[in-house]
Amino acid sequence: MALANYSSLNRAQLAFEYLHTNSTTHEFLFGALAELVDNARDADATRIDIYTERREDLRGGFMLCFLDDGTGMDSNEAASVIQFGKSAKRSPESTQIGQYGNGLKSGSMRIGKDFILFTKKDNTMTCLLLSRTFHEEEGIDEVIVPLPTWNARSWEPVTDNMEKFSIETELIYKYSPFKSEQEVMEQFNKIRGEKGTLVIIFNLKLMDNGEPELDVTSDPQDIQMAETPPEGTKPERRSFRAYAAVLYIDPRMRIFINGHKVQTKRLSCCLYKPRMYKYTSNRFKTRAEQEVKKAEHMARIAEEKAREAESKARALELRLGGDLTRESRVMLRQVQNSAITMRREADVKKRIKDAKQRALKEPKELNFIFGVNIEQRELDGMFIYNCSRLIKMYEKVGPQLEGGMACGGVVGVVDVPYLVLEPTHNKQDFADAKEYRHLLKAMGEHLAQYWKDVAIAQRGIIKFWDEFGYLSANWNQPPSSELRYKRRRAMEIPTTIQCDVCLKWRTLPFQLSSVEKNYPDSWVCSMNPDPEQDRCEAAEQKQKVPLGTLKKDLKSQEEKQKQLTEKIRQQQEKLEALQKTTPIRSQADLKKLPLEVTTRPAEENTQSQTRPQRPRSPPLPDVIKNAPSRPPPPPVPLPKSISQLKKSSSPWPNISTPKLASMLSKEEASTSRTHQHTVTAGKSNSALKTLAKPGTTTKPPSAVLQSPKSSRETPSPKAAKVPALKKSATVKCPQASTTRKRTLNSTEDGSEEEGEHKKEKAKRGKFVAVKEEKKDASEVVVELTDSAGEEDLAELKKAQKDKGLHVEVRVNKEWFTGRVTAVEMGKHAVRWKVKFDYVPTDTTPRDRWVEKGSEDVRLMKPPSPEYQAPDTQQEGEVVVAEPSTSDCVRIEPDTTGPSSSQETVDLLVQILRNCLRYFLPPNFPISKKELSSMSSEGLLAFPLKEYFKQYEVGLQNLCNSYQTRADARAKACEENLRNSERKLKETEEKLQKLRTNIVALLQKVQEDIDINTDDELDAYIEDLITKGD
Repeated sequence: MALANYSSLNRAQLAFEYLHTNSTTHEFLFGALAELVDNARDADATRIDIYTERREDLRGGFMLCFLDDGTGMDSNEAASVIQFGKSAKRSPESTQIGQYGNGLKSGSMRIGKDFILFTKKDNTMTCLLLSRTFHEEEGIDEVIVPLPTWNARSWEPVTDNMEKFSIETELIYKYSPFKSEQEVMEQFNKIRGEKGTLVIIFNLKLMDNGEPELDVTSDPQDIQMAETPPEGTKPERRSFRAYAAVLYIDPRMRIFINGHKVQTKRLSCCLYKPRMYKYTSNRFKTRAEQEVKKAEHMARIAEEKAREAESKARALELRLGGDLTRESRVMLRQVQNSAITMRREADVKKRIKDAKQRALKEPKELNFIFGVNIEQRELDGMFIYNCSRLIKMYEKVGPQLEGGMACGGVVGVVDVPYLVLEPTHNKQDFADAKEYRHLLKAMGEHLAQYWKDVAIAQRGIIKFWDEFGYLSANWNQPPSSELRYKRRRAMEIPTTIQCDVCLKWRTLPFQLSSVEKNYPDSWVCSMNPDPEQDRCEAAEQKQKVPLGTLKKDLKSQEEKQKQLTEKIRQQQEKLEALQKTTPIRSQADLKKLPLEVTTRPAEENTQSQTRPQRPRSPPLPDVIKNAPSRPPPPPVPLPKSISQLKKSSSPWPNISTPKLASMLSKEEASTSRTHQHTVTAGKSNSALKTLAKPGTTTKPPSAVLQSPKSSRETPSPKAAKVPALKKSATVKCPQASTTRKRTLNSTEDGSEEEGEHKKEKAKRGKFVAVKEEKKDASEVVVELTDSAGEEDLAELKKAQKDKGLHVEVRVNKEWFTGRVTAVEMGKHAVRWKVKFDYVPTDTTPRDRWVEKGSEDVRLMKPPSPEYQAPDTQQEGEVVVAEPSTSDCVRIEPDTTGPSSSQETVDLLVQILRNCLRYFLPPNFPISKKELSSMSSEGLLAFPLKEYFKQYEVGLQNLCNSYQTRADARAKACEENLRNSERKLKETEEKLQKLRTNIVALLQKVQEDIDINTDDELDAYIEDLITKGD
């Protein structure tokens, strides 16, 4: 159907308001400026000047100008600028930044309301004005763009329609800052040479206070974001000079801001201990799938055209039949040749489609480069480029997301091609968020591997940063400006600078005089002190970056089963602890229990102050004998805390004293793991009281709390009062601490009875003492105070001294450093809670409970006050109340335990023998057999000093041999790598030369052939070979 048949249909129009709507994609203002810099780079410019010109008559008070020496544009190319979405740069193999045909319009309209473009090419000069001011004042809804062209030599108009040319120039003189032809020609004269482009943006956008968004006055050599404080803001988000310095991963264009050159950077050359990791993945398919769909569409259209041409040729051949006239033969030959050409094109498109389908299945490879930023450690994170253009910066990944000092100061760099990830139109993000998150996750895994490889944590993170002058505990503080620290940093990072003539990057040798040296903007190769690199003809040296490998932790089935069993055991312990206790989080929870908080009357508190303190007693068992009833003795003052009681009744009769003691003992043992069922009187004296009703039998809230070993019940009615602990101003004790001890004093009416009960030890060596007192209201008063035996206290205090120890713990066959933050006394051993400095959190938690003395833990160095955490030092200040006993209850010391001092000595002697035999040096004068039969007296005289000296010498020799072999192997590998790279480069050059010759040969044989890419050439040659066969 002819196009003329569509003339009556409606057409989509681009409204003038779209100019503003399109500009809002640039949330980051410097991203809009970068769009114009990208256009200069894509035009093969070697220099771009960004400068301002004061014009008080314009909004904002100045014009922003971009002048480059690129290829420029003729009138036809300039006309394509105003076509939204049209770009000649768009192809899968393109390395140019622009792809969408939108950057100039959206970027310039984000900065200001109007822009005018001057460009030179092929002896023509073209001017283009895109003005929102013009549309607003004229009331025009559709976008109109004046586009006059002049001859570069004669300044004569280049047009067939002088009326149109005069209208265009009048609009430019009226709505641009240049009011005459002379002023317009002055702008063309600013373009040095025969080609180049000048873009001027005016009527800049303003903030709410009436000032322009860009600050060009605070620093004459920079363009800054207005009203953006330097504190807490990354330099690249405040200074366009800093942003332009890292805008490209491999800068090949000089950038000048207000006449001063930007010292562009190659980030990988600015890092300490850079290391490259090759990453391969099949996950990045979105962009490749789009290219496959496009190739399938092109192949389908080409196949339809070829079939139509072949059908037309067959129909013509049948129609002509036996007509052998010259005109008929020529016409038939032309149609047949056209059909053959169409078929060849269809075959080429089909092979391109097949090649892209194969490429879709191939994994994509990326190169991650990591290094430490020792110049400004607070500026860390990932810099992600797309086709050499910066898209995202300071992205935190992996261990950096957890905070802390692990991986702090590390910068990562990656350049992602278009076929892997496609950027958004504003070039500040990626279109496929899912694949971008996958990229960040992969970079996080490789970052953790890099942190292991450089071994900064093993040497000590604080010590590492101290070497480079970071003496402050504040992470954001800059390093010391002392000369020795400046030299130390300069020695580790060589100076890399770009020649102003050949644009090659040169690495300067380190010199003490070069520390803090300012190099001129016009630095050239001849200024290089290196004689091999002091001329522009010398080849550019490639940066030598060591290659790292991601080592994945592959667990065996046995290790997985062991880890799963350990997790099940921990969860079962938590479940048992939860079943034994009832959480008390509010006053409402207390009302649900048969206990309530009350206060003792003032007269009882006064009476308690006259009670004599009982002497210290040896350790007591959890369940003790019932002492005979006696008259109540005088009250005893409680050390550091006062428990207050009040008479009341409770539905808890017929509960024997031993059973209640055992129940409370179990409750105390559970508090160390669950921190629940805890009642604390923080500001007032409080108690737990229960009311008793005679003749009834009621169980406690949780039957699990009762001890199954209690053997008798007292028939007389009782009431239990459980007082809570009052905090003292002189005691610093963390809530729910594992070092609590309790004493239970119970008073009972009636005669004194004494019964024998089985002795048992409570968890962590706590005990319960029971005292009976006679009360008027037939009640049992139960008092709890913190108390313990001397031996348990000494053992607990000794164990608490382990806090702050620096240890190493084996996790998944790897050793990780950490610090002991908590100590727990178990039945058979002491357990440490170790918080790791760094451990991969995807496989292991940040802290872990380990058994002291096991094979999976080893000591690094003894604790010292500066290595102890604040909570550890605070707990050391806890004042523990001395144990006290009642005059009415006599407690005998438990002497039934066997003495094991000799057994302990024998065990230690045997352990020492085993250790000495295991680490025995090869040529030590004492043999293993002699060691096995050596007595304890002989071990005392053992020459340990000589033993360890010989052991260290042997170990050092072994390490030296390993190092020598590793150095030799590394040297051989580097040599092989250099040879392989050289051969690869030579092969690639030969292949490219061969392809060039083949294209030239094909063009000589067939002039109308059009081959633009290597894929098309390969497909065409393969097609020729197939046809020939």
